[in-house]
Amino acid sequence: MSQTFSVLLLSASTRPNRIGPAVADWFRRATRDTAADLHIDLDPVDLGDLALPMLDEPAEPSEGDYQHPHTLAWSARVAAADAIVVVTPEYNGGMPAALKNALDYLYDEWAFKPVLFVGYGNTSAGTRSVQMARQVTTALRMVPTGADLFLRLADSRFGDTVAPGAAFDRRAATALAELHRIGTAVRPLTLARRPAPSAPVASPFGRELWLHPAGPRDAAELLVLQRCCWVDEAIANATLELGALRESLDDVTAWLAEWSTWCLRRNGRLIGAVRARRVGDSWLIGRLMVAPDQRGRGLGRALLRHAEAAAPASGIGTLTLSTGRDSTDNLRLYRSSGYRESGPDGPLAVRLVKRVAVPVGADPSGPAR
Repeated sequence: MSQTFSVLLLSASTRPNRIGPAVADWFRRATRDTAADLHIDLDPVDLGDLALPMLDEPAEPSEGDYQHPHTLAWSARVAAADAIVVVTPEYNGGMPAALKNALDYLYDEWAFKPVLFVGYGNTSAGTRSVQMARQVTTALRMVPTGADLFLRLADSRFGDTVAPGAAFDRRAATALAELHRIGTAVRPLTLARRPAPSAPVASPFGRELWLHPAGPRDAAELLVLQRCCWVDEAIANATLELGALRESLDDVTAWLAEWSTWCLRRNGRLIGAVRARRVGDSWLIGRLMVAPDQRGRGLGRALLRHAEAAAPASGIGTLTLSTGRDSTDNLRLYRSSGYRESGPDGPLAVRLVKRVAVPVGADPSGPAR
């Protein structure tokens, strides 16, 4: 199971009869196999069609206080991308004004995202345009890959089609693979700058702390955090025979497909998680974890409440979880949250249940279960 890596494929020219979209189309054709192998989704954006007006926001872009619908839409599009490919011509020794304008509209949305340039033109093949654009993207804290491509139109254009040849096709595929590699490595930094896709968790960290649904690309971080947290469980219960300590990356990836899981991040770093799923009329909550250096701040309780609130809107009568029978800190949290022991859950654990007075989704005027 894989999660898509999103690349914004930005065509920078806005002139009528522009060749930029044809260059972008060549890049898509040349990298099709690589994109499929790496589960990369190329999201094409033609600035000519986007038609952003000259920057018209009253506030500084770094404040993120956008007023206009076109800015909000552009912000969401860029924020959703993991990396950027800029296809740009060269005008009078520099980059198009439309590209500078599109970059200037936003700030945090660009931060730490890798960027690959595809320059095109005649004599210089777009090199001076790319040189100027690198300065601007670096000021926006983007990460140029250095694997840029430069196409001389005299050698590459055949009517309305751009086809620079097999060697350039291979270079484009290699450049996209490198963009993916860098984007995967810096993903925690870019996540820290994205708007939270889920409700924030109340905490002393304010905007620095947010929650998002987990996916396969979170599996490696979840595995590390899980092993770190369950060392304490092993010590408290005097055993290493704990499933969470023995799971592999494939195991974590597999259960991510079967459970609703949420990751808690602070400035991009994974510091907590919880998972839940329905089993009959019970909402089963598990793998509640908080990094050791982040404990004692109410994060575990906040994660538990979030998992409880995510229960289906119909037919849930109990909330159920389990923990080690000698995990005193966990037991204290669960008891104070309304859970009560209902018996053993294997030789080393205890099951706890919290009954819902009115089952989720039931008519509150009817009898309680």
